[in-house]
Amino acid sequence: MHKEKSHIAIRIADLMQGVHKFDFTCNASDFEGWQLTEAGFTRDINISVVVDKSEDEITVTIDTATVGDFTCDICLAPISRTVTGSLKLYYLCDIPVEEAQNWNEEYRFLDNKADSIDLTGDVCETLLLSLPLKVACTDNPHCKLFGSDEKNEESQADEISSWQESLEQLKNKYR
Repeated sequence: MHKEKSHIAIRIADLMQGVHKFDFTCNASDFEGWQLTEAGFTRDINISVVVDKSEDEITVTIDTATVGDFTCDICLAPISRTVTGSLKLYYLCDIPVEEAQNWNEEYRFLDNKADSIDLTGDVCETLLLSLPLKVACTDNPHCKLFGSDEKNEESQADEISSWQESLEQLKNKYR
């Protein structure tokens, strides 16, 4: 995806009825204003969009997959995690405005003259909602996620890495 075209749009004017699949690969920096890079998305983002078009309804399924770079909430070690998300959207076509107001909020309405659906905001929201609430490393022996006994603490004291030393200095500075 090029930086000049930073939105994900599906052209529906030319679509025949049936199921259509679209695949996109982009980077977090392509989505200006969404702070995806700050959220930990620094690698390629794979987006799969399945559009099911019928006579008066369009169902859009968005699946996102990427690897996020985070820090452990417990020991502050850098962690890379696979992050996936999914969202299903329903669009109705050719509905008069009076009837549209009585419909459920889960449906979105398309004008008869609409030629494309912009999914940029929906993709960004799916990515942000797929972020884990708690990030903890399980493979790192230095992480005290599951607790440790005194024997493990003595053996780990010999193997202190640079980020742990920096963290210890910072803790001592503010005591």
